[in-house]
Parts: sequence; structure tokens; C-alpha cells
Amino acid sequence: MSSSPASPALPAVRRDAVLPRAALGRLAYGLAPWLLPVGLLWLWQTGASQGWISPQVLPSPQFVYETLAELATSGELWLNVEASLRRVVLGFAVGSALGLLLGWAMACSRTVETYVLPTFNALVQIPVLGWMPFVLLVFGIGEPLKYILIAKAALVPVTLNTLQGLRDVPVSYREAARAFGYTPRQELFEVRLPLAAPTIFTGLRLGFTKAWLSLVVVELVASSEGLGYLIVYGRQLFQLDLVMAAVVVVGAIGYAIDKLLDLAESRLIGRGRAAAVGAV
Repeated sequence: MSSSPASPALPAVRRDAVLPRAALGRLAYGLAPWLLPVGLLWLWQTGASQGWISPQVLPSPQFVYETLAELATSGELWLNVEASLRRVVLGFAVGSALGLLLGWAMACSRTVETYVLPTFNALVQIPVLGWMPFVLLVFGIGEPLKYILIAKAALVPVTLNTLQGLRDVPVSYREAARAFGYTPRQELFEVRLPLAAPTIFTGLRLGFTKAWLSLVVVELVASSEGLGYLIVYGRQLFQLDLVMAAVVVVGAIGYAIDKLLDLAESRLIGRGRAAAVGAV
């Protein structure tokens, strides 16, 4: 019986050829999110330089940069950034704390959920601007108005995600905790909260996004300082370079804080979940 012809040997893949390809792939993946912003910036610059739109309507990126540098040098930018950050941090902290407590109460008690959740779902449908006239009549146009509306914006996603996260913890983990003699407090802090942490963190990130957007809206309507005020001030004077500079700062700060929350989430969630699984 004749032996079958030997198949041709495949060429060996050199390790030093694979590594550059992998590095190029990682580089392309890292640069991909920047393609759209760079493309929009190029289109903006091209439109401004070619005169497609009047400079009074769309100032060039260079002009906006110069305005931003002037604001930073004079200190006006930092005063307004400080005012906005103070408002959003305090409002977000209050709204998140209330949201965590309310979500926990509804998750731990069907009675509380039955009485509170329908009314809560109805009230949260009213946007921030819808609440403004009422809050304005009660608290006036001062700082409490801004803190309350920012806190309300953060309260909604934090409450709903806390409720969902605690309710979605598998029953098997809760039964195992009880079998090991865990008290209700130990079950909550050592089992349910670590397992619900990803959903809760998602609520916190959404809550901050809502709070940041509400801050700008509130400052647009009733404020004498802050990034929203800079936008209104520039629009009133028809200084579109000032408006664009403030918008760039708003977007950059919001993006940076969201990334910090994402980093905190990625570092804390894994440890908490591992501890909860190991505990039961």
C-alpha cells in the first residue's frame, strides 16, 4: 500500500513578526475613539478658514483657544469652574446619599416599595426645568435652588439602580448567608452590597451625568457665576468664542470626572465581589 504524499510544511511564524502586529492593533484600538473628535475639529477648522459660516456665528478653533487662554490667565475661568464644581459636588453628594438610602429602603421592604415607588416614578417624570418655578417660589434664586435641583437630578438614577442592584442579588447567596448565621446587617454589607456594587456604580455615574447637565441648565437660567453663566453671558454679548470656550470646558470636566468614576468602579468592584463570593 503506497504512502500518501507528505503535505507541504507550513512556514514558521516568527515571534518578532507577531508582536509588532499586536502592538499596532492595540495602538489602532486606542486611537479609534479620537477619530471622530479629530474629524470634527478638522471640519470646524476647515469651515472657519474657508468662510463657510460667518466668524460671528462660528469662530475658528484658534480664536476659541485664545479666548480660553485669556480666561485662564485672568483667573476668571477658575473662579467660574470652582463655583460650578462646588455646586455639583454638594448637590450630587446629597442626591446620591438620599438615593442610596431610598433604594435600600425599597429593596429591603416590599411595603416601602409598594407605597413609595409608584409616587416616585410619577414625580421623576417631571424635568428639572419643570421643578424650577416651584423651587424658585419657595427658596428664591440663591444657592439652595441650584443645590436642590442638582440633588434631584442625581437622586433618580441612584435610587432606581440601588433598588435594582440589591433586588437582583441571587437568592442562593442570601440563603447561604442566613445558613451561615449572618445577621441582616452582615448580609447587607458583606453579601448584597458587594454583589450589587456594579449596578449601584452605574447609577452613580448616571447620577453624576444628570447632575452635571442639570448644573449647566440651572446656571443658564439663574446664576451670576459658573460655567453656565459664562455661556449665557457670551450669548448675550454675542461673543460666540466665549460660548464655545465655556462649552469645551464643560465637556472636558464632565468627561474627566466620568473617567475617574469609571476607574474607581473598575478597582473597587472586583475586590468587593470577590470578598462577597468568598464570604458565602
